Amino acid sequence: MSTITHSTPRSRAVVITLDRLIYRVSRHWILVFGLAFGCYVGLPWLAPTLMHLGWTDAGNAIYLLYSTQCHQMPQRSFFVFGPQGMYSLAQIQTAFKNTTDPMILRQFIGNAQLGWKVAWSDRMVSMYSSLLPFAWLWSKLSRRIRPLPWWGVIVCLLPMAADGGTHLISDVLGGIGGGFRDSNAWLATLTHNALPASFYMGDALGSFNSLMRLMTGVFFAFGVIWFVFPYLQTTMDNVAHNLEDKFQRAGLRL
Repeated sequence: MSTITHSTPRSRAVVITLDRLIYRVSRHWILVFGLAFGCYVGLPWLAPTLMHLGWTDAGNAIYLLYSTQCHQMPQRSFFVFGPQGMYSLAQIQTAFKNTTDPMILRQFIGNAQLGWKVAWSDRMVSMYSSLLPFAWLWSKLSRRIRPLPWWGVIVCLLPMAADGGTHLISDVLGGIGGGFRDSNAWLATLTHNALPASFYMGDALGSFNSLMRLMTGVFFAFGVIWFVFPYLQTTMDNVAHNLEDKFQRAGLRL
């Protein structure tokens, strides 16, 4: 942490200004988090908007940036500015290329007929977008609830680990569109086919696979906020108190 020194008036003024900025951030860190993280989770939705407007260079740059964080498989992603919110693998293959190679499939970002793909998969959208409302909720209830213990956050993360892990195993063993998590025959047997076939098969919006990705992403966000934010609050409170003491000793106002 910076200190108030007695070197040159200019350097001392810079240090004081930085300390005041740090103090304000420490006192309003949830707002700062919301604004910064809101931009981060908003960019994947900006990419299809830019493509729809014809600003393809900017849109492609966002797709490229977020491709480092997500598989961007089109059959497991939302689409906007088109007739459907999500498309099946067969529809993607018809509109793009008849392939099950994930490295090729992920290159499809959409078109004017189908709409444009969000630069995150549905799981990533659920995981990261849910952090914002849970952060706001925590800020309102933080003084009334205890921090989540370590085993609690593990419980919140396990559903996503199980869902994502079985998807990975299914894709590796059976290939994209051909594994046990694509047909979910095991689930149909367990439920005696009580639900429509569209619920069991594929990744369409409203299917079992889609619901699991969305729900486990929400559980992830819930656990992370409840576990991490109390520690962040303590850290920020300590920073603010230390700066208050420092400025008081120096006879300065924050």
